[in-house]
Amino acid sequence: MTDLRIRQAAELLGISDDTVRRLIASAELSAHTDASGRQVVDGAELARLASQRAPVVSSSDAPVARSARNRFVGLVTEVKSDPVMSQVTMQCGPFEVTSLMSTDAVRELDLKPGSVATAVVKATNVIVETRPFE
Repeated sequence: MTDLRIRQAAELLGISDDTVRRLIASAELSAHTDASGRQVVDGAELARLASQRAPVVSSSDAPVARSARNRFVGLVTEVKSDPVMSQVTMQCGPFEVTSLMSTDAVRELDLKPGSVATAVVKATNVIVETRPFE
């Protein structure tokens, strides 16, 4: 079982420490005291809550079947273009996502800083890292 401190849980959910405390007070998230006397939450329970609270991504009027499951809604923060290719950077909650695409696609999608967009990621090679929380 992975125990996470309130601050760590807040960072992972992209919310404030106070909001995590309100989730605990309303029994949406349970907490216990660790051996050091700090209030902590179970990592697996936090993951379930994060999945439940994830925003629903609306699709267009016509339903489309998709094989990609990783969808990140966010704001375009930067667009760097040359005549052929563009680099589009988005802030999706606490995560920065960067995509390389044709400059024609950037124009067709009207991507510019402040635009709301969805990054759809499908990868056959995903690297997973862990680090101990301190």
